[in-house]
Amino acid sequence: MANEIMVSIECNSYNHENFIAEALDSMLMQKTDFAYEILVHDDASTDRTAEIIRSYEQKYPDIIKPIYQTENQYSKDVPFELFNGARALGKYTAVCEGDDYWTDPEKLQRQVDYMEAHPECSMCVHAAQKVSAVTKKTVAAIRPSHKDKIYSVEEVIEGGGELFATNSIMYSREKIPEMPEYYLNAPIGDYPLVICGALNGTVYYMDRNMSAYRVEVKGSWTDVQLTDNSAKQKHLQEVAALLDEINAFTNFKYDKAINRTKRRDRFYILLKQLEIKETLKKGYRQFYMKPEFFKRIFKRITI
Repeated sequence: MANEIMVSIECNSYNHENFIAEALDSMLMQKTDFAYEILVHDDASTDRTAEIIRSYEQKYPDIIKPIYQTENQYSKDVPFELFNGARALGKYTAVCEGDDYWTDPEKLQRQVDYMEAHPECSMCVHAAQKVSAVTKKTVAAIRPSHKDKIYSVEEVIEGGGELFATNSIMYSREKIPEMPEYYLNAPIGDYPLVICGALNGTVYYMDRNMSAYRVEVKGSWTDVQLTDNSAKQKHLQEVAALLDEINAFTNFKYDKAINRTKRRDRFYILLKQLEIKETLKKGYRQFYMKPEFFKRIFKRITI
């Protein structure tokens, strides 16, 4: 049992020379009673990322198993997550991008213990902190609940892509043996992955901060989305298309939750564009009374 790989850690990286060592160190510090592997996928980085990964590979050849691309797969719209998924040996997959890191050495053990005791669980997530890549300070918490809880499909859909930190995700490869078409078609991976988890079992949230999710990483997907309004609008249009595809995939079982989510996203785009009259129309007005609205307004005032 101790030698059998229980968890495959999926780490995708591109130009993360300033972060990849901390990410790998946080994985290697995990204290477990089972074996795990670190599947690193370097997407043809143009900086020293691959060199740093190679130095770790030499030190830990039985644990760190890299792929070094010579051509960037992301620019070809190749779902590069599948490169790691196809070679994973673990019963479970844990996710951590090359610019993020874990903060708790018991993270993997705690998640595996829960999932082993609850075979109905397809995915386990936990609280995290957002850390600025510029100041290295914590700027926010990713803590959707102040207690442990199981999230319903509707809650996951309406929670959006920021409900859970990507690097908190651990999922069962038995429950999710392959990614559905809507995941492969999506421009993002974390949101459809969590929805996939909810559709194939239970999603369990641990209210324990065990990882750091970096923001303000120059050139990252999130950095572009936060600073470019047209990119943000395009992204929400793509999310709407993803939700429509999931709606058809589930035979419209979650139609109400999906349409509420699409209306809410449209509401915030209209607010950003200062289309106030449009937001007061029937179907949008309800979002003014949601706690999320006041949280967003307060965040804008205090930034």
